[in-house]
Parts: sequence; C-alpha cells; structure tokens
Amino acid sequence: MEPPSLVDQLPDGVVVADGTGTVTAVNAAARRLLGETAEVGRTLGDVLALQDTDGAEWHPTNHPYATLPSVTGVPEQSWLTADGTEVLTTARINRERRGGPVTSVAVVVRSGRGRERLDRDRSDLVATVAHELRSPLTGVKGFVGTLLRRWESLNDDQKRLMLTTVHVDAERLTRLITELLDVARIDTGRLPLYPREVDARVIVERVVEAARTGTTRTLTLVVDDDVPSVHADPDKLTQVVANVVDNAIRHGDGEVSIRLAALATPYAGALLRVDDEGEGIEEAIRTRVFTKFWKHGVRGGTGLGMYIVGGLVRAHGGDIEIDDAPSGGARIEIRWPSDDRR
Repeated sequence: MEPPSLVDQLPDGVVVADGTGTVTAVNAAARRLLGETAEVGRTLGDVLALQDTDGAEWHPTNHPYATLPSVTGVPEQSWLTADGTEVLTTARINRERRGGPVTSVAVVVRSGRGRERLDRDRSDLVATVAHELRSPLTGVKGFVGTLLRRWESLNDDQKRLMLTTVHVDAERLTRLITELLDVARIDTGRLPLYPREVDARVIVERVVEAARTGTTRTLTLVVDDDVPSVHADPDKLTQVVANVVDNAIRHGDGEVSIRLAALATPYAGALLRVDDEGEGIEEAIRTRVFTKFWKHGVRGGTGLGMYIVGGLVRAHGGDIEIDDAPSGGARIEIRWPSDDRR
C-alpha cells in the first residue's frame, strides 16, 4: 500500500485546476466533502458543484478564469453541497506574471461545522450575558421608577431600602462587567500582570477576614509558619483567593476550611487548599468547572469565577486542581510558585 501524499495528509480539502480549468489534483479531504464529483480530469465547475441558499453556483459566481487581472484570490465563502452540508471555500488564482492569464486555481474546502459550533457558542454567550445583565437591570429600573413616581408618598425607611437594593444591583452589574473584561483578556492573552514578591499569608488572611464579615458560616484558617513569599500580582492573587473562598461558601455547606502551606514540589511556592462540606464535584465533570458560564448546583453566581481563577493561576505559572475533601465536599488546591514561571 502506497503512503498517502502530502496533500492527502492535510485536514482541509484541496482542489487544483490548471489554466484550462481541468482539475489536476484532489486530496482525500476534498473527496469526502465534495463527493463523487471530486475527480481529477473533470472541470473545476463540475468538481465544485456547490450552490448558495439562492441557488447560485460557485464557478459562475466567482468566474476565476474571467476575473480582473488584478484579482489574486477569492475570500472565504459559505456554500452548500448537494446533500445540504455547509462548506467554506477560499481560492488562490495564480498567474505567471502580473496581469497575465490564469495558469492555475487552487481551492481550499473545509467543513462548516466548526463555524456553526463557533456561532452557536457565541449565541449562547450573548444569551447568557443578556440574562445576567437583565436580572439586576430589572431591579434597578423597577425601584428607580417607583422612587420617581412615588417619592413624596414614601417614607425615609422605604426610600433607603429601595436605594440600597439599587446600589447592590449596580455593584452586581459592575462585578459582571469586570468579570467579562477579565475573560476577554484571558482569552486574547492580553491580561495585564504586575507581579512581584508577595507575602501570600497577608493576602489570604485579609480575604478570609473580609469573607467572615459577610457570612454566618464558620471559616477556619490555618497558615503554616514556613510559607514562603510568592511571585504574583497582588491584586490578581487577591482575586483568586476571594473567588475560591466565595465559591466554597456559596456552594458548600457547614464549615469552610482554608489552609496555606509551603510547597516544595513540583516547584517551590505556596499551596492554598480550600475544603467545603457540600456535595462535592464528580470527577467526570471537574474539568468543566473551569469553562465559561459553567454552574454547579442552584446557588447563583455568573459561572465565570472559576474560569477566571484558572486563567489567573495559569498566567502566573501555577496550577489548580479539584479533589474530594475529607468531609465529602469539594477541595480546591492552588499551587502558586515563588519564582517567575510564566
């Protein structure tokens, strides 16, 4: 059996035609996408038997052999095969000299499923963001409208309650927008970091103390004596610790245990371990915790917190894992390096 040619090893379909429009090369991916018409020796129009939703065909629409001499290619377009499958095509129009006759046309064909999935993900993202924004905005609009209509008839306590609710909803909107900006920066690799030597003990103690004031749950903190300093952006480290502790409070039950210890392997640094007494997270779905808008349970949240935590930890050269807590709940372990491992 002969080994596959180089073009057959390409993930996308490739169709090449000579100056007369006769196909001289078709790879395996193109044959899978285009079907039985994709054969060497046929005309390019026969091989690319594609139509758009209006019934227009690829070859008459793009007329690669009759286009202007300055045209060197056809940008990406969406077409349908005979069985209705969407494919995306791009073409390169080659000439031996500038403005000369066309000597060959190379067309790349790839499945449109990837774009469909991307479009679906974008639609889901827009729908989720719209839902998260609408909820606090509805509260703000309702209370502000009531205050404007009935200001004179409301007493001071009623006004204070409504304004407090508006303030809380406005803070929720600000927090969501901040999280969305962080997600965009993580996705594009443009996350601004200003790392330096930081005392992790001080940050963890400060975050836990602030968390205690906002919950009736018991938070237990143990900090080992030999915890070294870490290489971190202090604001980002604070954000990570706050998110993990808040997540344990919101999704767990009973006591939340936090421990900060020295880390020797796989690198020198600090180990932050947060245990809750909730239902835990099944091993099969633990990697999904660090995806966007993933929510576990019914206790609120935007579903962005742990995605941001994972992105910030990795951006500093650390790593994060989910395990079972001794109580049966979830355990989050964050390893943060003392040196710059970015």
